[in-house]
Amino acid sequence: MKLSVRTCVGLLLLPAATLWSQVENAPTDSMPTAPVPAVVGPQSSGDQMLTPPPVSGQSYPTSFASGERSNYLRGGMAFTSAYTDNAVGSLTGHPVSDVSYSVAPFIALDETTPRLHLVSTYAPGFTFYQRESALNEQDQNASINLQYRLSPHVTLSARDGFLKSSNVLNQPDLAAAGAVSGGTQEGNFSVIAPIADRLSNSGNVGIAFQFAANGMVGASGTLTNLHYPDQAEVPGLFDSSSQAGSVFYSFRASKMHYIGVTYEYQRLLSYPTAGQNETQTHALFFFYTLYAMSRFSISFFGGPQYSDTVQPPLPPLQPEPSSARAWTPAAGASLSWQGRLTNVAVSYSHVISGGGGLIGAVHMDSASASLRQQMMRNLSGSLAGGYVQNDVIGSTLAGDENGHTLSGTASLQQQVGQHINLQLGYTRLHQDYSSVAILAATPNTNREFVSISYQFSRPLGR
Repeated sequence: MKLSVRTCVGLLLLPAATLWSQVENAPTDSMPTAPVPAVVGPQSSGDQMLTPPPVSGQSYPTSFASGERSNYLRGGMAFTSAYTDNAVGSLTGHPVSDVSYSVAPFIALDETTPRLHLVSTYAPGFTFYQRESALNEQDQNASINLQYRLSPHVTLSARDGFLKSSNVLNQPDLAAAGAVSGGTQEGNFSVIAPIADRLSNSGNVGIAFQFAANGMVGASGTLTNLHYPDQAEVPGLFDSSSQAGSVFYSFRASKMHYIGVTYEYQRLLSYPTAGQNETQTHALFFFYTLYAMSRFSISFFGGPQYSDTVQPPLPPLQPEPSSARAWTPAAGASLSWQGRLTNVAVSYSHVISGGGGLIGAVHMDSASASLRQQMMRNLSGSLAGGYVQNDVIGSTLAGDENGHTLSGTASLQQQVGQHINLQLGYTRLHQDYSSVAILAATPNTNREFVSISYQFSRPLGR
């Protein structure tokens, strides 16, 4: 293990951390928890500027505009039963189906003061399989999301999330829908091994300073880590990590229009058995955000991105490490609408990112969308999906692992009384990576699930 578990857990304990960053572009389902509103950026008050999505480092909110609450302690228990046609991920091309039963207690704290907004969640889980009892697992999910106003014009924001599991399709849905972000720095967790122990951690810390009526500067740092404790379970996949930093300048041209520029640096690492694969990037992005109304925004970013990749030697073909340098364009766009009965978030980006388990960094085309609709007073539905194309940088030297992931989840939630919630859903996952042994033979996974949860909510203070 190249980055220790201590490193992962240490990030979780950052004093300034925010909402768990869900598995990027992975399907989300099952185990409904109390709604935990995401913190996108400083809320506008008077002349206070917003932090545009391309540089905020946060995910878009997933709750309805009328459903946001703060200063609450929430908790409860969820029971989920699921059927999957690819429980093991056989290398022979004959997937094994199974039924699983999961129990997940959860607790969440949402606290707001004039200077602080803190959302923290902890949700362990226990899963038992009907046929393949050797797959029985114990999960850990934890997240912290914090915003603190250091002064009237300086805001600190941070988030951190830790996940320990052998099945990423079986996790509590902490954000109530697929996480969608308009940012330029996002961890790549799109490559999904069927049933394999893994640890993942993602954290971000940022600071924004409004130095003038219409001017803001800021800086942020992001860390991600992906580790497979048993490499034999995931032939063709590898540990990876990334560190990134950025600085930005934002100008408010009018109440609705923000423009700016950001510089970004990334160090992307993967750890194949032959050594360490490293890519460093430098990028200069220009961005524009339109706040058409208080809960509707559209953002764009784009600019040049430079990459410098060093790969370990691959004997007997290469006696020395190989390298590749290139300039490539990068761009992205996103949209968020938070209505009283409808919530929509959509994003697309073309950037250089970590490989998320592949042999090296990738040119990533990523598209994700989330729709949540309140159909009746106690009945709501959600759709979440994503498509990611991963093209490994220098793949002609390191072996062709290019491929794509397509995922989608549809679910219905029915509130029964004040404390009981029923959920029914379906997840479809397709992965096309012909050179990754654990995925090539069984690329498809279908999963149907039903969940019942009890949850309570208690106001904090008076």
